[in-house]
Amino acid sequence: MNKISTQLHDTDDGPNADVAIQPGLRVGFILAPKFTLIAFASFIDCLRHAADEADRGRQIHCQWSVIAPSEGSVEASCGMQVSRGAELPDPGELDYVVVVGGLLPDCLALPAATYEYLRNAHSSGISVAGICTGSFILAEAGLLDGCECAVHIDHRHQLAEMFPLVRPVTDRSFVRDGRILTCPGGTAAIDLAYALIEEHCGRARAVKSLMSLLVEKQRQVHIMPLRPYQELTVCGDWRVEKAVELMERYALAPFSIGELAKRIGSSTRGLNRSFARIAGAAPGTIWRKIRLTHSHWMLLNTHRNVTDIALECGFADLAHFSRWFRVEYGEAPAAFRRLRRVASTTNNSGE
Repeated sequence: MNKISTQLHDTDDGPNADVAIQPGLRVGFILAPKFTLIAFASFIDCLRHAADEADRGRQIHCQWSVIAPSEGSVEASCGMQVSRGAELPDPGELDYVVVVGGLLPDCLALPAATYEYLRNAHSSGISVAGICTGSFILAEAGLLDGCECAVHIDHRHQLAEMFPLVRPVTDRSFVRDGRILTCPGGTAAIDLAYALIEEHCGRARAVKSLMSLLVEKQRQVHIMPLRPYQELTVCGDWRVEKAVELMERYALAPFSIGELAKRIGSSTRGLNRSFARIAGAAPGTIWRKIRLTHSHWMLLNTHRNVTDIALECGFADLAHFSRWFRVEYGEAPAAFRRLRRVASTTNNSGE
């Protein structure tokens, strides 16, 4: 990718002969083997919509390419092939080098030249970002020692085991630690792209990208849904660990505790005793709290009506859901949602 300015000529808005515009944001994407397509698409489509007027896709205000030591294509985790269109440029031609990770350990199998390029870019003062398990690639390159790193909760312990000097963060959609940025992937890549577009190209272009993607509004960095009781998945008691994993998997379609015990290969009595010893509560209580946490997130972040949320989270009816929600959070779900939306509207109007 060469450092260029874009020449605008006659457009639908009238003649703009030879108006030179320097791109405000220049990004080089490194796609790891078995990269996750949604993380890449979320980020690059934000750039595309911010880069031009309407939906014309020209690289005017933002500029990007997929870079690698050699030409060819790389396969995503879903099997799709993406071409690598540019060799590794001089890092000074970029504002960010963004590494998109994917399936482990496949994504770590990048050429030595790529790892060296990341180290050189960082030492040259260029910001580098790791999306999805791209953070593992940055850690493998030695760039994350002592740094905070946004990581998907499913990979937290794996990151800690492989790179003990890295400090994992699971409750943010992205983390900036100096010139290192990390993002757990998925649609959280939209949040990171929005922040960079706003910083380099202005708020109007960032908002345009969200509107074009039919994203209602910018999410705050700290509203990632959390996995409650995640510490129980690594507590050392196999009954509790397996049970909580199934509780989270079937949070929206719960079944009996007897069936839960059967599925993990335990007796109901043994399961209850393990939970009493490790969690200080019955497994049914923990499962209900997991479902209530999910309903809490849905009330704040969706427009689903309260009855639909109650049924989706496995409660028999609205009355049953409201009773337990009030016990857990001190308010009825409808009042909880209404009061916080009023507060959010007031805060936003004061900006």
